[in-house]
Amino acid sequence: MAELSESAEQAEQSEGHARASRPRLPAGVVLRWLMSLGITLTAFGGLHAYIAVRLFVDPQWPAPWSVLGPVLVALLFVSLPVGMFMSRREPTPVTRALQWIAFIWLGAFGIFLSAVVAADLISLVLQGAGVVHDALALARGKAVAVLAVTLPAVVYAFVTARGRARVERVTVPVAGLGAGLHGLKVVQISDIHIGPTLDGRWLRRVVEQVNALKPDIVAVTGDLVDGDVESLRDEVKPLAELRAALGVFYVTGNHEYYHGGPAWAAEVARLRLTVLQNEHRVVERDGARLTVAGVTDYNAGNIHPAHASRPDVALAGAPDGVPRLLLAHQPRTALSVAHAGVPVDLQLSGHTHGGQVFPFMFFVKLQQPVISGLATIAGVRVYTHRGTGYWGPPLRLGPAPEIAELTLVTVE
Repeated sequence: MAELSESAEQAEQSEGHARASRPRLPAGVVLRWLMSLGITLTAFGGLHAYIAVRLFVDPQWPAPWSVLGPVLVALLFVSLPVGMFMSRREPTPVTRALQWIAFIWLGAFGIFLSAVVAADLISLVLQGAGVVHDALALARGKAVAVLAVTLPAVVYAFVTARGRARVERVTVPVAGLGAGLHGLKVVQISDIHIGPTLDGRWLRRVVEQVNALKPDIVAVTGDLVDGDVESLRDEVKPLAELRAALGVFYVTGNHEYYHGGPAWAAEVARLRLTVLQNEHRVVERDGARLTVAGVTDYNAGNIHPAHASRPDVALAGAPDGVPRLLLAHQPRTALSVAHAGVPVDLQLSGHTHGGQVFPFMFFVKLQQPVISGLATIAGVRVYTHRGTGYWGPPLRLGPAPEIAELTLVTVE
């Protein structure tokens, strides 16, 4: 669900970058922004009204539910713009509470809307088949069924999102991998999204989980934060505690560029992670070597032209005959790799969150060639991480948070 709003968010952040460099916006830009905001609020308001009608008006519940229900839905709708506005103000207990309500409802709204639409479709089938004749009984049955399914689903999604990440263990055969690196353990974390609802304490728990796996290499594949360096410097400090025998490597995601990509790259480097910005390193164990390369985010060049993603530059000068591991935030970078004609043995990506909240994983395929797991894209093997944190709503319905443990083995 998070990535469905990526284009809108990127446009907003790009506009924010423009505001920082110009004293005032042209009237036309302001007008377009206001029109876009008006259309969005109108659409969301209409969908909230649809939910209220189906759950509380059509069933004709007795007082006070026939009034309290629509009022509650209206307040939840208002919480969305209020919560987003409060996210730009100085954090206080009140602003934090409003943000939490807005973020939770943003995710729950999608679940409720999906359930109401499904209930309407099922009722149409039942009415068409002549199974149900009592319209009021059908309306009440639909409302009860939606509430009975969605309320536990939201609670489950919240607990899953805030719980410990699931360790996914995958063995990957790599041609040309030397005997000295057979069994190399690469632990990947991605899409951590430290920000309004995920803090340093949560990150320290993730770091402890990673270190407990005793990795040879740690790969952090972008979308580390949702905020600027000044606001989140203390919250990301636990990253400095990551330990790996052959190095801890980091590449930027799209969200870093919404909040100062170059500044975040510098801050992560200050925490002693190896930042790979269209470059590579060669690691060695017992005489066997592996090239570890990394590119900036697929869309970085749209915000910072000097940071355009360049797989060809990242692997320029890499030793021949040495297997290549590429860190790239978005899976579709594999298309750029194939177009550039640079050989890559395995690409590690994230970005999709696995869809994060059902049923939105089905829409991720409109933007990315794969949702999660190990797949081949344009001849490039890609492991797509489901994300260790979450974006926006603190909910995960379906795809659980993940820490990937990939074991590289020689091809027999």
